[in-house]
Amino acid sequence: MIRQLTPADFDAVIALGEIVHGSGYMDIEELTAIYHKGIKNGINANFVALENDQLIGFRLTYAAGQWPQDQWCTVDKWGVKFEDVCYFKSNTIAESARGQGLGGKLLAASKAAVIAQGAKAGVSHLWQQSPNNAAVRYFTKAGGKLIKQHPQRWHQRYMGDDYICVLCGEDCHCVACEMLLLF
Repeated sequence: MIRQLTPADFDAVIALGEIVHGSGYMDIEELTAIYHKGIKNGINANFVALENDQLIGFRLTYAAGQWPQDQWCTVDKWGVKFEDVCYFKSNTIAESARGQGLGGKLLAASKAAVIAQGAKAGVSHLWQQSPNNAAVRYFTKAGGKLIKQHPQRWHQRYMGDDYICVLCGEDCHCVACEMLLLF
């Protein structure tokens, strides 16, 4: 079952995020801020997936106009104004639930919400080293186009000393694929 994220889900989201992405991936303050950035015009663009009342996935999304542009955004290559673009922050699936199309279903739920909010496109930085490169694959399947690759996007100098990558440890060299999805 896919439904909108609520604050009651926060502890489970943080726990799954740390299992999939690494220790220090997100804390309660950060998740609270992300949650609020995803709500615009009374519409929540953040979603969770549940199976037998257990959280098995989540999609966190910033509404267009409610997130800061940073050095990892190649806006001049988007063809869409920054303020019209939402940010697909994180799509995370438990290992036991992978390979069933859940990432695409969560993305579709968020996409419908941000379109209702008024967005014209969505951008994301996808983890190229995700298991079987599933992150880039599902976003490409949904129509996403590669804009630029950003090596070391999640390195500790950008993420903070508390972040420990599940693949690289304390010296993350994973690549972020900046991809754009036009609506």
